[in-house]
Amino acid sequence: MKKLTLVKIGGNIIDNEIALNDFLNLFHQIPGKKILVHGGGKIATELSKKIGLNPEMVQGRRITDAEMLKVVTMVYAGLTNKTIVAKLQGLKENAIGLTGADGNVIVAKKRPVVEIDYGYVGDITEENVNADFLKDLLDKNFLPVFSAITHDGQGQLFNTNADTVASTIAIALAEFYDVRLIFSFERKGVLKDINDENSVIRSINELNFNTFVTENIIADGMIPKITNALQAVNKGVSQVIIKNANDLLDEFAGTIVSK
Repeated sequence: MKKLTLVKIGGNIIDNEIALNDFLNLFHQIPGKKILVHGGGKIATELSKKIGLNPEMVQGRRITDAEMLKVVTMVYAGLTNKTIVAKLQGLKENAIGLTGADGNVIVAKKRPVVEIDYGYVGDITEENVNADFLKDLLDKNFLPVFSAITHDGQGQLFNTNADTVASTIAIALAEFYDVRLIFSFERKGVLKDINDENSVIRSINELNFNTFVTENIIADGMIPKITNALQAVNKGVSQVIIKNANDLLDEFAGTIVSK
């Protein structure tokens, strides 16, 4: 079975041109077939504030009303996605920028209201991913670059958590490839002490994850990230790692998520 590396990049890397260039140079060196999924939340937050909107996050997830949806679509699918695609083309990678609407590749359903109405936020599962379409792109040596925008197949766009997009695509493609999923950002991994970069938790499974959450060691946006990682390893993804973008090629760095 051919290997596929799927990397999700986020955090402070995307809105720092030097850090982004360094990351993409490392990503370029990963051998074989690969996919990149990116966030862009910090840029969207800054832009929304400039135009008078009040960004609201609940448990690491963005409340997305109609006006915020316009902002995240412009930033994620527009500025951020095309900047990354252009930089990868400059590295001679045949990158192609995608949302879930392109090629009908990811169909989402509006997140149901349970205590909190997240607005135009879409939830997806691996059954919602057109894996055959993606395999065809990969077979033609394209490098898909996904922004975290999906659609419902009826004309409505949705904001979807980028970690969820990455893990769901990874699960869907595990039928065809030996998939390694890397969540890459500005920290060295999942930290036991948020103020100590060297306090990396080397291994997380379902049992100790629940303990870490109860003890408030893992909180906020890291909760959905690890939830997605655990789901991926339980559904056929061979390896999930959370690590610093600078350590992308270091096989021993970061936090390994296992069953």
